[in-house]
Amino acid sequence: MKPLAITGIGTVAPFALDFEAFRAGLGDWKDARRRSFEGASTALGDEKLAPQPKEGAAEPLAAHTAECRSFDASAHLGDKGHRNFDRLTKYLIVAGKRALESAGVKKDGQFVGPLTADHVGICSSTAYGSLDSITELNLVAELEDPRYINPARFPNTVINAAAGYVSIWEDLRAPNTTVVNGNCGALDAVLVAETHLAHRRADGFLVGGGDVVTEPLYTAFRKLGAIAEGEAAWEPGSDRSTGLHLGEGAAYLLCERRADAEARGATIRAVIAGYGTAFEPPTHEAFLLNATPVAIGRAMRLALDDAGVPPSAVSVVCASASGLARYDVAELHAIEQLFGTDVAVAAPKAIAGEAFAASPALGMAAAVAWIEGTAPAPLLAGKLPAQIDVVVVTAMGYYGNASAVVIKRA
Repeated sequence: MKPLAITGIGTVAPFALDFEAFRAGLGDWKDARRRSFEGASTALGDEKLAPQPKEGAAEPLAAHTAECRSFDASAHLGDKGHRNFDRLTKYLIVAGKRALESAGVKKDGQFVGPLTADHVGICSSTAYGSLDSITELNLVAELEDPRYINPARFPNTVINAAAGYVSIWEDLRAPNTTVVNGNCGALDAVLVAETHLAHRRADGFLVGGGDVVTEPLYTAFRKLGAIAEGEAAWEPGSDRSTGLHLGEGAAYLLCERRADAEARGATIRAVIAGYGTAFEPPTHEAFLLNATPVAIGRAMRLALDDAGVPPSAVSVVCASASGLARYDVAELHAIEQLFGTDVAVAAPKAIAGEAFAASPALGMAAAVAWIEGTAPAPLLAGKLPAQIDVVVVTAMGYYGNASAVVIKRA
């Protein structure tokens, strides 16, 4: 791939609602982790949508999840125009708005400079989309009557609606795509953006994605035995961990052709230099899930080859370790096989949980923060170099798929 210049970043995370606070949280990760899960025993998603338990029924489960509980859309978007948006849409709009502003593309809601509405598009991703909207409408149809479904909220149930609303809100008229590939989607969106930019279908793309915590998603993962019951049972990167903790968030990077970014005088925060993806099927047709070091190892090698970077030049691996021991151990094995035992391996999901498509998007934002001087943490293995120049960001899917990107100092 041709290198992509990162000129803007916007993030929404459980412990920080903008990139500067996100970077500060990465620097004090233990406090950020505390804030991510603060209040986790009292809420799960939008509690107003959950039906009240009947008298004598069991108490609802207190879920340990990392949610953006302090997020207030009106504080970021004003009081009007977003009443019927769901949480994913609001998170993505705020992340996109912040990325455009930090890149100098927009100021006070207006385009400034050579990049205008026709020149900027979106390559977004989500694993589960607006599942809370689907649940809400389903509850209305089942418990009341389909006649009472709010037609203004029905469009939220379409999986690419959230990215569509970002375009509408920010007046972005270039191509808009949504990649749905589970945990790997935000990294795969890099390839989509690079393809569009190479064919000059636009001059800049918001690249990233998001996902939100919902009651049905939590229930499904708990029934699958994938949720760690309690803080002590959750240890990303360790074979002692008994499961994951869910999180949520969103992030967009504004990516441009490097020459164009330089020509308009933009500050290039970092460069996406390589991309790789791979798939390794299960060893038996009866198996659905596949935790293998083969796919993630191949994806990282392909990304390094694409970037023209040797393994010895990598400063940090931003791992996708989430607390599912089989997957974490497989990934760490692949990292050790490719880079040796000295490379620093950091796990941002240990701060804010498994956020699916949002996690690699936030991982790319973390890579930029590390290159700009924030110390990578928490470390799972290796030792930190004096300076961070090259970061490999990884994502492992549950079915044998894996993706990786290489982010370099500009």
